[in-house]
Amino acid sequence: MRRKDREVTDINDISSIIDKCKVCHLGMIDKGTPYVVPLNFGYLIDGDSLTLYFHSAKEGRKIDILNDNTSVCFEMSCEGELGLSENPCNSGYYYESVIGFGHAQFVGDIDEKCMSLSLLMKHQSNQDIVFNEQQAGSVCVFKVVSTDFSGKKKPNPRKFTE
Repeated sequence: MRRKDREVTDINDISSIIDKCKVCHLGMIDKGTPYVVPLNFGYLIDGDSLTLYFHSAKEGRKIDILNDNTSVCFEMSCEGELGLSENPCNSGYYYESVIGFGHAQFVGDIDEKCMSLSLLMKHQSNQDIVFNEQQAGSVCVFKVVSTDFSGKKKPNPRKFTE
């Protein structure tokens, strides 16, 4: 990362950023062409490993791509804020984001599917929702396990931060 002063490496700080993000942009390669889709997600952090869980229809372009090439990248960013200056060249944007790389894996185990869908709903709605086998069986669930990810942050210096 070029701007080391904006790099976020502490796993707890990265988790705090992810907690604020509701959409993850998943980048894939479709026969040599980049393809990005915005997806809702849930996640787990275990040590230095980040696992993102996604749900999808069982068929479609995204599924076809991931069957051909599991290599992915991802980006998520929190709602930011424009910092205007009298001189527009001195304007900037305050933000928090996480990017990373990994490989997609389809989740076949029904217990893991139920758990991952519950994580997704907890992250999106802050509600504890339990999924049964029939519900989990009706969708495709895949995960991206990443040990190559980092955060980046440019806070607004005029706002109080905790």
